[in-house]
Amino acid sequence: MTIQEPTMQERLDKLAEAKREVSLGGGAEKLEKQHERGKLTARERVDLLLDEDTFHETGMFAKHRTTHFGMDKATAPADGVVTGVGAILGRPVHVASQDFTVMGGSAGETQSNKVAAMMEASATTGTPFVFINDSGGARVQEGIDSLSGYGKVFYQNVLLSGLVPQISIIAGPCAGGAAYSPALTDFIIQTRKANMFITGPGVIKSVTGEDVTAEQLGGPDAHMAKAGNIHFIAEDDEQAILIAQKLLSFLPQNNTEEPPLVDPDFVVEPDESLRDIVPVEGKKGYDVREIIARIVDRGDFLESQAGFAPNIVVGFGRVVGRTVGIIANQPNVMSGVLDIDSSDKGSQFIRFCNAFNIPLVTLVDVPGFMPGVAQEHGGIIRHGAKMLYAYSSATVPKITVVLRKSYGGAHLAMCSKDLGADRVFAWPTAEIAVMGAEGAVNVVFRKEIEAAEDPAAKREELIQLYKDTFSTPFMAASRGLVDDIIDPANTRAEIAMALEVLANKRVTRPAKKHGLGPS
Repeated sequence: MTIQEPTMQERLDKLAEAKREVSLGGGAEKLEKQHERGKLTARERVDLLLDEDTFHETGMFAKHRTTHFGMDKATAPADGVVTGVGAILGRPVHVASQDFTVMGGSAGETQSNKVAAMMEASATTGTPFVFINDSGGARVQEGIDSLSGYGKVFYQNVLLSGLVPQISIIAGPCAGGAAYSPALTDFIIQTRKANMFITGPGVIKSVTGEDVTAEQLGGPDAHMAKAGNIHFIAEDDEQAILIAQKLLSFLPQNNTEEPPLVDPDFVVEPDESLRDIVPVEGKKGYDVREIIARIVDRGDFLESQAGFAPNIVVGFGRVVGRTVGIIANQPNVMSGVLDIDSSDKGSQFIRFCNAFNIPLVTLVDVPGFMPGVAQEHGGIIRHGAKMLYAYSSATVPKITVVLRKSYGGAHLAMCSKDLGADRVFAWPTAEIAVMGAEGAVNVVFRKEIEAAEDPAAKREELIQLYKDTFSTPFMAASRGLVDDIIDPANTRAEIAMALEVLANKRVTRPAKKHGLGPS
C-alpha cells in the first residue's frame, strides 16, 4: 500500500496551526488573566513596540530539553519568550519579550539561549536591543542549566555595552538573578504593575526580620527615588513602549553612527524670555528645565531619572535637528549642589552620550560639592571624581553655558574649559570663582575685617570688591576660560552654531587599552 505524502497545502495548513498554538502562549485562560492584571501579553507588547507588519520571529518552535521533576510532560510554547527582529520608526531593532503565561515566564536554558542569540544578532548587525521582562525568575526545575543561561545573557549584555543601545522594560516581576540583566543595560523603564528585586519580601522577612511589601521593596517609586536603578516610570505597558520608542528616536543605531538628524531647518531667533528666568540674586532658586525647554527644538526634552538626584537634570533633546545630551544643575533642589547621587547620575549619562556620539550641552549653576560628614564618609571624593573622569574622557563635542554660580571644584566638574570643553559661554549673571564672595572674604580678609572699626561694614565692602574682581565672567574670559559672554536670548543660536562647527570634531588620544575610572 502506497502512503500518500501530504500536499504542500496540507503542510502549510499544519504549519499555520502550529504557529497559532504557539502564539496562544499558555492558553486563552492565562492570556485573559494577564489582561485582568492590567498587562499586555508578550506578543501584544512586541506588536505595539514595532512598526506594523515588520516583526519576524525567530525560535518560535524552540523547546526545552529538561526531563526532571515532570518537565518531560510540560509544554512551554516558544519556551516562554518571544524573540525576533522588527523596526521602530523604520529602523531595525532586535527584541525579546518574556511570556508570563508560559510557566510564569521563567527563564530556562532554551529561553536564555534565545535571548542571547538575539543579542548576538544585535551586535552583528549593529542594531539596538530591547528586552521586555515579565518573569517569575529562574526555572528551578532546570537547575544549573537555568543558571548557566543567565550567565550567557549577562555576558552578552556586557559585550553589547557601548556597542548598541540596550533598553529594558520591566513589565512584571523581575526577581533574583534576572534583575542583573536590566542593570547591565543602558536604560530601564519600569511600569506600575512591575516589581524588581534580588531577594523578595519573604526571604528578607525570614533572614532579617524586616517586614516590607513587594511594592515598597521593588516598585518603581523605590527604584527611582531611593535606589536610582531605573530611568523612567510608566503607568502601564502602553506608556512604557511609547517611552522606549521616543528614547530610540534620539539615539543612533550603534556606536559607529551619528544620531539621526530630524528637521534641521529650524529658524533660530533670539528668545528674550531667557533673560528673565535666572534671578540675579545667587540664593534664589528657579527651574532649569524652563531654560532647557527654550533651548531645544519645540521644547521637546526627554528627561532621564527625573525622580533620582533631582539636583541635577539629564536627558535628551535636539538643537536644530541634532540630538544633544543635556546635563544641568537644578537650583530649585538643594541649590543645584553636586553630591554623591547626582555625581553618579551625571557621570553615567555623560559616558553613555560619549559612547554613542551624542554631543554634550552643560548648563551650569552650581555652588559646589555638598559638604557634610555623611557625604565625606559616603565617598563624595570618589563619586565626584566620576564627573571629572567622564567629562575629561568624553571626545564628543562639549558645549558649556555658565548661567550663574560656578564655584570651586564643582566648576571644574561641570565641564570647564580645563576638562576639554570645546566652547564655554557665560551669561552676564555668571559668577566664576573658587568660592562665593561671602566665604572668600572670611578667608582672604579675615585680619582686615577684625581690625576694622566697623567689621560688618568692612566685610560688606570687601564682599563687593571680591565680587567685582572674581565673581564675574570677565576674569575667566580674560584668561581664555570663557570663549564669549553672551546675551541669554542668543543661547540657542550660539549652541546651534557651535554644534555645526564641531560636527566633524576629531580627537587623537594616546594609545592605551582603557582608562581606570573611579569606582
